[in-house]
Amino acid sequence: MPAARHYAWPMQHDIGSRPLVIGHRGAPGYRPEHTRSAYELAFALGAEAVEPDIVATRDGVLVLRHENEISGTTDVASRPEFASRRTTRRIDGRLLTGWFTEDFTWAELSTLRARERLGALRQASMSFDGRYPILRLRDLFELIDTAADEQRRRIGMVAEFKHATHFASLGLPLDELFAAELDDAGWGRGDSRLVMEAFELDVLDRLGGRGIHGARVFLIEATGSPADLVLEHGRAAPRFDEFVTEAGLLRLAGRVDGVSVDKARLLPSAEGVASGSRGSARQQRPLEGSELVDAAHSAGLRVFAWTLRPENRFLSPAFRRGTARAAFGDWLGEFERVISTGVDGIFVDHPDLGLEARAAASARS
Repeated sequence: MPAARHYAWPMQHDIGSRPLVIGHRGAPGYRPEHTRSAYELAFALGAEAVEPDIVATRDGVLVLRHENEISGTTDVASRPEFASRRTTRRIDGRLLTGWFTEDFTWAELSTLRARERLGALRQASMSFDGRYPILRLRDLFELIDTAADEQRRRIGMVAEFKHATHFASLGLPLDELFAAELDDAGWGRGDSRLVMEAFELDVLDRLGGRGIHGARVFLIEATGSPADLVLEHGRAAPRFDEFVTEAGLLRLAGRVDGVSVDKARLLPSAEGVASGSRGSARQQRPLEGSELVDAAHSAGLRVFAWTLRPENRFLSPAFRRGTARAAFGDWLGEFERVISTGVDGIFVDHPDLGLEARAAASARS
């Protein structure tokens, strides 16, 4: 394995442009997500970082899949040799039926081929179904190193840990497995290119406890509660809303380096609600729009937003054009609106569109 390359990471060092454009699972607007082709295209389109979703196999290999249930992203359902692996399992409180990575060895998973998860919307990407195998995390480390050397620029990784509490209950602690992969890749536990994120604070704490000094970011859903806290507190678990109050953001300061929020918390309808009350009420209510970003920055936290996509299906109503779900609406208008809140990073399925929106927003300012 080659020695680590020490490029400055924009979480600590100003790259001159905000926000950071992060290829969400590569460039899944054009190729099936988490494939070699999706990541290589993301680099070619100028993504400044990429975001892998990390899950584990039965034998402790970290692989890149949207979820540990893989029937929607691979051809496993059509493989008769794996028919008996179909099962029903409770994952973070939800019953799911399908095929799960923790029931396969890496040798078995390596025989599967990736499929487009959003085939009804992204038929061009779906035309690549069956062409690409599943990637391991170690493969992505190598892809990033190669692209950074070839393009002579820094490229970061924003690693998302999926269902960490679930995997820990199976004896597959993602933090421990990740630390070992990081060492093997030659990146080192202090590599400035690395950001780690999760919807569970517990795994972020454990990653820090292992001496991994990459920035840690707490993912915040639009609704619900973190799975690790539900396991601990049941119905009394804090809701995600409680973490985006002014008081909640201050409590996160020092424990994590940033938050990453569903874009719904930043869009126009939210902005109007957020501009109202002040004082003690502000301490307790969920913040939205630029007020959320400003409060997070005041607490010393960076803010990322996810996921910006151009199709009508994913745009907020004000930015949809026509009735076709797969058609592109006013994606530029929505992307610019999110950027105008002052976020530090955006997750995009089309890295070129993210860069275009950033340039347009910069030209307006």
